[in-house]
Formats: sequence, C-alpha cells, structure tokens
Amino acid sequence: MNILYRSFSGECELSFQAKASRCFILISLFSLFLPLISQSQIKEMDLNLENYEYPFPVKIISLSIQKHQYEMAYMDVLPDKPNGKTVLLFHGKNFNGAYWKQTADVLLKNGYRVVIPDQIGFGKSSKPENFQYSFQQLATNTKTLLDTLDIKKIAVLGHSMGGMLAIRFTLMYPETTTKLILENPIGLEDYKLKVPYQPVDVLFQKELKQNYEAMKKYQLVFYYDNKWKPEYDEWLNIIAGLTLNKNYPLIAWNQALTTDMIMTQPIVYELENIKAPTLLIIGQRDRTALGKDLAAPEMRKTMGNYPELGILTQGKIANSKLVKLDGIGHLPHIEAFEQFIAPVLQFLEK
Repeated sequence: MNILYRSFSGECELSFQAKASRCFILISLFSLFLPLISQSQIKEMDLNLENYEYPFPVKIISLSIQKHQYEMAYMDVLPDKPNGKTVLLFHGKNFNGAYWKQTADVLLKNGYRVVIPDQIGFGKSSKPENFQYSFQQLATNTKTLLDTLDIKKIAVLGHSMGGMLAIRFTLMYPETTTKLILENPIGLEDYKLKVPYQPVDVLFQKELKQNYEAMKKYQLVFYYDNKWKPEYDEWLNIIAGLTLNKNYPLIAWNQALTTDMIMTQPIVYELENIKAPTLLIIGQRDRTALGKDLAAPEMRKTMGNYPELGILTQGKIANSKLVKLDGIGHLPHIEAFEQFIAPVLQFLEK
C-alpha cells in the first residue's frame, strides 16, 4: 500500500504541470480503494479466536447459566517466585484478556499470580445467541471461576468496561477484594441521562456496520490522539478480523447486548459504597463516552471529561488515590505502559 501511494505521489510530483487532471483522477481512485486495501490486510478471526494465540496457556471453565452451558476462557499464570498475592484483570469492551500481556509479565516478575478471564461474549469465551447480560452476572461468573481456583483474596484491576465490572465485583464481594484499581473506567457518569435510548435492535444494526476503517478511525481519535503506532495494530486487527467471520452477526448481537448493559446499568451512584482501598489511574486526554455521537451538541460537550470525572470519583470513594497521566488517552497500559505500571506496583505493594 505504501509503495502504491508513493507511486501515485511521484507521478503527480513529476508531471503536475502537464497532467494535473490525470493525477487528480489517480489520487481519487486511490482514495476510493484505500478502505478495501486496508480491510484486506487483516486476517479473519474465528468466532472464539481459535486462530489467535494468547500470551499464556488458556483454560476453560464450563458454566451453567440461564438454562444453557457456556465456556468461559481464562489464563491463570503462576510466578516463579510467588509473593502469595493474586491480581484479577478485567478487559474492556473492545478487547479481550490478551491485551494484558505486558501488565501480566511485570506482575509475574514481582511475584503476583495473575488471573485473566475473557468474559462471556468476548475473546475465546462463548458467544450466546440469547443472554441476559448484567454486570452482576459477569461478576458472578468470575467469582465462580475464583472459587474453582480456590482463590479467597484478590486485588482487582479493571479497564474501561472492565472498570465497571471491577466496581460491581468489589461491591458484591467485598470480603474477596483486597484492593481495587480502575484504569480509565467508563461509567463514571450516567450515560442514559444524556443520550436518547437506543433499542438493542438499533444497536445491533450499528454493530453490523463495523469494519476495519471505522474501528481504526474510532480508536485513532478517541484512544490515541490521532497518533498511531505499530504496536496498536494487534489489538485493532483482532476485533476487525472478527467482522470478516461469517458468524459476525452473532458477535455483533453480543456487542449490542453489552452496550445496552453499559447504558442501562449505571454504577456511578454506588461509588460511595466501595470499601476497598482504590487507585484511580486516569489518562487526562481521554474523552470516551458511550453514545456521545447521539447526544445533543451542548450535552455532548459535557460527556467523557475524564479530568473532571477522575476528581469527582475520587471524592466519592473514601479510601482512594488519583493518579493523573497527562497527555494520555483511554488506554494507558498500551499507550504509556511505564507511567501506568509504576503506580500500580506501588499501590499493590503497600
């Protein structure tokens, strides 16, 4: 693709005076085919990512939920020199457990056992045809996994949607949760107060339109401040590759259901009930907010203001600390790992 672009550019530069109209046509054609070229570069992903290798061995637990049997994939990684403590990592909506690799590597080197589940509907876990999604159900599934592994106490780290789930888990199982770390969690505001309700069927149709170009544009703007790096490709290509699968409508349906879960099950009103010591890591450039594009223009300006949301949230959680990462967006552990992991380790070691 880069060679093709340079060829077109070179043609125009060398013959601009004589062939301006021809160059315009060439560039226009290239622009038309650019999305197709980009889409063709990605690999089709299997429904449960069977053709994508995770960074650590994957295990499966069978769960009986809502009159069906589902498989929940997870990684349970033991350190060479254990310190007796365990960390649970909750992934975001547009991701799966694999993107925690670098975080897990450092935690392991520091003696922590690391448990990384793929929630039902995500990654290598089952994609139900019908499922009543709730943060309570996902938290219950995770607690069942921990009980199976005979883990009694655990520190919880959640990113984005995983932050909402981490909060719900902490509220449901305060005796299990020793510490809570929230990395740019969504849900620090009540989206349904600002965004017109969208039925699941409407959300589903929107998900069906997703492709590589749309996903990259979203991540480029909202995650990475229009500065793309090669190391971001892997996490984009996984979810974009799923859109090429013949079963993508099933994936899109689960995505629509989890969006509805986020929009209709706010956790912001229960933050005061968190008792566990809490660390908030907030990338200050982040402006992520679900449904922002549907809100009225004036309301849209108030949404996803993470510098403000971080301060408000710290004020609501009694035993909490706020770490502000200036110039960093929605994915600190991908965009600025060293700035992210330093306060995490310091907090866990206290």
